Amino acid sequence: MADIIKHRGVIEKIDGSHIIVRIVQTSACSACSAKGLCNASESKEKQIDVYGVQASYRVGEEVVVCGTTSMGMRAVMLAFGVPLLILLLMLFVAMRITDGDALLSAIIALLAIIPYYIVIYFMKDKLSKTFSFTIEKQ
Repeated sequence: MADIIKHRGVIEKIDGSHIIVRIVQTSACSACSAKGLCNASESKEKQIDVYGVQASYRVGEEVVVCGTTSMGMRAVMLAFGVPLLILLLMLFVAMRITDGDALLSAIIALLAIIPYYIVIYFMKDKLSKTFSFTIEKQ
């Protein structure tokens, strides 16, 4: 069984079988008893799209949003791992082509990851099906 990541949230909007849930993402510092004395604690509100919901929910209801850790790892790899590999590969190739011109090689390597993020942007509908969340009543 896959490890499950759970966050409490509140339903913001319901559109048929599509529900938008607002969650508060907090840093590890926010649970600390000294957070009032420290400026390091932070929290952010995020909206999570949940598709294919069959149960009856209402706006303002508190729910638990669930996702798998493997889904989180895939997201990290797509957002950071693959671009890092492209960047490093292109840096070494560009260094070879430009006879060691570091500045030009760095610019070429940075420009090389732009098409990757454009492809990711246009694949967002397909990726949203891959990275699907579920909700449970609290």
